[in-house]
Amino acid sequence: MIKQIILVTDGCSNVGTNPVIAAAHAYAEGIVVNVIGILDHGDLGQKGALEVAEIAQAGGGLSRLVHSSLLAQTIQMMTRQTVACSIRQTVQEELKRIMTSKQMNQHTTNPIEVLSPQQRSQVIEVMDEMVETVSLRMSLLLDTSASMKSKWSAVLEAVRDLGLSLQARQGANEISVFRFPASSANRNSCEKLINSTNQLAKMEELFYNLEMKGTTPTGPAILEIVREMRSNEDQSYNHDHIKNQGRHTRDGLLSDNIV
Repeated sequence: MIKQIILVTDGCSNVGTNPVIAAAHAYAEGIVVNVIGILDHGDLGQKGALEVAEIAQAGGGLSRLVHSSLLAQTIQMMTRQTVACSIRQTVQEELKRIMTSKQMNQHTTNPIEVLSPQQRSQVIEVMDEMVETVSLRMSLLLDTSASMKSKWSAVLEAVRDLGLSLQARQGANEISVFRFPASSANRNSCEKLINSTNQLAKMEELFYNLEMKGTTPTGPAILEIVREMRSNEDQSYNHDHIKNQGRHTRDGLLSDNIV
């Protein structure tokens, strides 16, 4: 299963745990952190842009600075690229495991490059299929500070479009939506707004009376999502398609063609 967080913000963190440290912790837990900084009419600035890049780097993910009009396509692009990157890393590790030392060059960092054209084509075909079939667990983390009010219609559209794109995938999807700061007494964290894709149709109802103000506790919010994902590990899900495909390749396509 691929696990990722997509953080959408237009400002800098200003309370709680350093978000770069929080992102590094998430990555250590197997959760990739992607970050989108919204440029128009916000408080992002040079400091915020640097923070966006540093959070993503620590979280093993992607970072983008965009205008709200490009938010929907950017979120979809990040989702797909994160899945593809994770699959590529898994396949590369599998290739390193099954290839002999003679087949591998000590200077080769990408074992796919040393395959024959036919073998490479078969491996790429498997990876392309896995992008659409692997299970995906994703959390959107949305900044709901006062400066985000003017962008909120774009955020709603982006979440809705993401839900539609995920429905087109063959793999199992779980998407949750969080906002920060929370509206409760503990405003230095986040709260869950949407738990799964089948609730996206009710998104406008959930966001209708959303209060948008307060601090920007980015780090604590990331850590809260990590705890949430970790606590859900024992819930009933289908086996991850990457693991299934990994078992298949050990006795099938990859091993037959490489060893």
